[in-house]
Amino acid sequence: MNFESFTGEFAALATALCWTFTSMAFESAGKRVGSLQVNLIRLVMAFFFLGTLSYFVNGSFMPLGASFDAWFWLLLSGVAGFVIGDLLLFQAFVVIGSRLVMVIMTTAPIFAAFISQIILGETLSPMAFAGMFVTISGIMFVLSGKKKEKDNKVRKYGVLLALGGSFGQALGLVLSKYGMKDYSAISSTQIRVIAGIIGFSILFTILRRWDRIFKSLGDIPAMKRITTGAFFGPFMGVTFSLIAVQYTKTGIAATLMATTPVMILLPTRLLFKEKIGLREVAGAVTAVAGVALIFLNQMG
Repeated sequence: MNFESFTGEFAALATALCWTFTSMAFESAGKRVGSLQVNLIRLVMAFFFLGTLSYFVNGSFMPLGASFDAWFWLLLSGVAGFVIGDLLLFQAFVVIGSRLVMVIMTTAPIFAAFISQIILGETLSPMAFAGMFVTISGIMFVLSGKKKEKDNKVRKYGVLLALGGSFGQALGLVLSKYGMKDYSAISSTQIRVIAGIIGFSILFTILRRWDRIFKSLGDIPAMKRITTGAFFGPFMGVTFSLIAVQYTKTGIAATLMATTPVMILLPTRLLFKEKIGLREVAGAVTAVAGVALIFLNQMG
C-alpha cells in the first residue's frame, strides 16, 4: 500500500486529533477569561509558533514568498473561517449550547463539498458521498443523545448562527485551497492567522475591550491552557487542515476533520471520568465505518 496517496486523509485525521486537544484547552480557558479574549490571544501565539517553524523550514519568519493572489484569497479565507465563522459559532454556543452546535457543525463537510464543486470544480464519487453520509450520521448519533432537556431553550436564531458558523468554516477551507495551491501550508496558515488577528483586533477596538486582554494575560492557569490550545489548534491543527485539502478533495478532508467529537470520547472518559454509553460506542463505530469507506474509495 502506498501511504503517500493517503497524505490528505491522514492529515485530516491529524487535524481532528489536534482539535480534540484544543477544544478541551480552550473550553477550560474560556471559562476563566472569556471566549473572545481566548480567540485573539490564541491567534497571536499561533502567529509566532508558525513564524518560528517557517523560519526553520522555509528560511523566513514571515510568508514573504506568497503571490498577491495567494495573500488575497488566504486573507479572505482567514476572515471567513477565523473571524466570521468563529464569531458566529461562539455566539451559538451561548444561545443553544455546545452539544447542539456540534451537531449542526456536521453540516460543514456538506457545505465544503458543494462550495468546492462551485469554486474548485471538485466532484465526489458515490462511494465518497456514502462515506461522508455514514461518518456524519455516526457523529450526529453520538452528539444528539444527551441533555435533551435543553431542547426547549433552543432559539431559531441560535440555529441560524451555528449554520452560519459552519458555512464560514467550510468557505474558509475552500478559499484556503483556492489561494494556497502549491504554496507552503505553514506560510498559508500564517497568512490566515494574520487575517484573524486583524479582524479580532478591530472587534476589540470597537467594543473597547483591550483591558480584558491585558487582564487575561495575567491569568497564568488560563495562559497555560491557551498556549496548549494555540499549539494544537491554529498552529498544528490548521496547518494539517491545509495539508489535507492540498492533497485530497475538500469535502473528504472536511468530513474526516469532523470526527473530533468521536475522538474526544476517550480523553474525556480518562481525564474527566465521563461515562461512555452504548449510543456513543455505536456512533463511534458508525463514524469509523464511514471513514473506512472514504479510504476504500481512495484506494479504488
